[in-house]
Amino acid sequence: MMPLGDILPEIAVIVTAVAILLFASFAPQRLQWIGAPLALCGLGVAAFLCGLQIGSERLTSSGSWALDAASIWGRLLILGATAFVVVMSPDWFDRDRRHGEYYAILLFSALGAMAMAGAADILQLVIGALLSSATGYVLAAYHRDWALSVEAGMKFFLIGALANTSLMLGAIMMVGMLGDTGFTGMRATLASGESSPVLLLGTVLVLVGLSYKLGAAPAHAWMPDVAEGAPAPSAAFLTVVPKIGAAIVLARLVSLFPIDAAAVRPLVAALALITMTLGNLAALWQDDLRRMLGWSSVSQSGYALMAITVVGLSPAAMPALIIFLLGYSTANLATFAAITHLRGRTDRADFSGLASSRPLEATAIVIGLLSLVGIPPLIGFVGKLELFLATIDGGYGWLAVAAVANTVASLFYYLRFIAPMVFAKSSQQPATLGAWSGVAMVTGPIAIVLLGLLVNVILAPLIGTELLP
Repeated sequence: MMPLGDILPEIAVIVTAVAILLFASFAPQRLQWIGAPLALCGLGVAAFLCGLQIGSERLTSSGSWALDAASIWGRLLILGATAFVVVMSPDWFDRDRRHGEYYAILLFSALGAMAMAGAADILQLVIGALLSSATGYVLAAYHRDWALSVEAGMKFFLIGALANTSLMLGAIMMVGMLGDTGFTGMRATLASGESSPVLLLGTVLVLVGLSYKLGAAPAHAWMPDVAEGAPAPSAAFLTVVPKIGAAIVLARLVSLFPIDAAAVRPLVAALALITMTLGNLAALWQDDLRRMLGWSSVSQSGYALMAITVVGLSPAAMPALIIFLLGYSTANLATFAAITHLRGRTDRADFSGLASSRPLEATAIVIGLLSLVGIPPLIGFVGKLELFLATIDGGYGWLAVAAVANTVASLFYYLRFIAPMVFAKSSQQPATLGAWSGVAMVTGPIAIVLLGLLVNVILAPLIGTELLP
């Protein structure tokens, strides 16, 4: 049996989403924005209930739900990122007739990511991934009268159909060979030396399925299209929140295999190298900021895979992964918040002289991009430094060297947008949205700086290193 308190955060999210959906069904257009404060209240309650679980280290619901540092901090990250996207959204969707419903879909999608982050059973993993995917399709194609949004939703759906099929087939193979759906039972069987080509194939298929949610190779192609074509708040959400849940559950899955398992960790390391390099190379000459952020998000998934590679090999792997996800999420959301406030403008030429015409917006974008690179003392620097140190400690020094080289190369395409923003002149003042998006735009860079200064003092000691089962 699962004590009710173990899933109270998820219950709070579900109740809030249903309440918003009912409200949006009957409220007039002019009151649809009320869904945003309702969503923030529900997310706040869920975050409070999740915070009460800090320090827990146990499996519940017959071993299918993990309450450990990775699960709790991952779910808190998901809730915080979703709340930030909610603040970005009211001005963007103000004239959309389905404005209120958007927040319900957003919460259901966040629930899928939370289910992945807490999964200690492969069926729980599949359910969370499918819930996150089904709602993600809706978020990506929410502007039905906008061709780019429809195209983004279609590509997201088609790649997702293949990746989720791969995930389910792989899960079936793993369960069939290991005789258990729970991670605890799987670990025990793997520790006894169980190995077969079918098991390896099933593991690879599950890895491919999770790479879709992570935005990593080989199922990464949807990321730049969604980043460019989805509504800006949806793009911010879909490039961040599913990645958090997928990274944590993939780390949990990799940790099941014995340290001397010949194939799994080297395979993840290879995917990390391919993903970060491919993302950086594709981003080099992009002239659309949102599309560039999409390819950047692919490369950031490669960095996350570094920590996943050394889970079980270095005690710093899980804290490094959580801190990196915090840094990436904050920087990416802050940049998308500024783009949203600027009414979604993304062409590189449109940002020329922005520092003189819109200094606050330019500052937010510059800080966000520099944090994605990993410039000190921003939170992105702390996250990448922790990753590199954990990777070296885990015996994959070559991967850390490759990541440093990729980080240096990424500075080029970020500077392609920063330089004209700062050094060019502009006589025009771009239009902006309202107060909601303005609050998100100002909050983002402040969080990047403060978290960079405080994370090692406050957060790192709390994260811990245990990973259940």
